[in-house]
Amino acid sequence: MMDGEIFTGTLVPSGNMTPNSSMTLEQKTTFAFVILLFIFLGILIVRCFRILLDPYRSMPTSTWADGLDGLEKGQFDYALA
Repeated sequence: MMDGEIFTGTLVPSGNMTPNSSMTLEQKTTFAFVILLFIFLGILIVRCFRILLDPYRSMPTSTWADGLDGLEKGQFDYALA
């Protein structure tokens, strides 16, 4: 750009054109989809923080050996052979 040259931007609408302020259907759909993604992301963030703060709350209280019939706890390795 040279000195004295007037800069005219192409993004500035001229005086006889009115800007279209209404959103198209594609823009509305995209906006709604992005909002839903943000809501989903917020739910996931809250769930992850709850798991990090209390990881043992979601675990069952029973142990892996409760369902074995006829075996004492600790004898599972011998039952496989």
